[in-house]
Amino acid sequence: MTGTLPPMAAVTLMLTIAAILALVAGGVWMIAKRNERQRGVLMIVCAVVLLGNVLIWTI
Repeated sequence: MTGTLPPMAAVTLMLTIAAILALVAGGVWMIAKRNERQRGVLMIVCAVVLLGNVLIWTI
């Protein structure tokens, strides 16, 4: 895409970034406090995949 993003695409990317932050925070919390390493790591992996999608759509 060249130029600015359409409004709906910008909102979608913003919500995806918010989900990334929530997934990373939740994953770290699961690993540190609840001692559920597998679920925490899966949440962080999901955040990395979403971040990759955001980078693809913005580049």
